[in-house]
Amino acid sequence: MIIANRLRDGVVVFLGPGEGWEPSIAAGTVIEEANDAERLLAVAKRHEGECRVIDPILIEVEIKDGKPRPIAIREVVRAFGPTVRTDLTEV
Repeated sequence: MIIANRLRDGVVVFLGPGEGWEPSIAAGTVIEEANDAERLLAVAKRHEGECRVIDPILIEVEIKDGKPRPIAIREVVRAFGPTVRTDLTEV
């Protein structure tokens, strides 16, 4: 999969079907072929040049219960949010 941050609001997004950006990992495209990975990463880099996203990178995912899940913990946090409860902090 290709993950990036949407430039206008910083939201984590995934390159999806039709080369659009989706805020849900489940809507992103799982890339299975190396040729497709190179082509789609080039598309993502073009979008970066157009100031649509920033820092697009290819990430490894596994399919668990029919849904993609990042392998690296950094990308798990980016995809699914903080690993601590934010409702316990005082403001």
